[in-house]
Amino acid sequence: MEKEMIEIVNTNGSIDKVEVVTYLVTEDGQSKYLVYTKGETQGTEGDQVIYISKIISEDGTLKLDEIQNDEEWSTVQQLLKKIANSNEGE
Repeated sequence: MEKEMIEIVNTNGSIDKVEVVTYLVTEDGQSKYLVYTKGETQGTEGDQVIYISKIISEDGTLKLDEIQNDEEWSTVQQLLKKIANSNEGE
């Protein structure tokens, strides 16, 4: 399966090419999140570092924003658990 790569323009104007892990969408469709990696690893096991950002539309342009509070993080965790549980039988 081919990896989906996208470019992210940082606030300082630099560009990062990142790999999309998945997209998350709340059940009401109001909030969308991007789960991505920059190919970094950490720890003795070489675990992949992932990032999660909220996708917002501003003047027709998609932008990434930080997750703002614990309630929003809880929502993201529930979405991730849903994906993990749906993959258990594979």
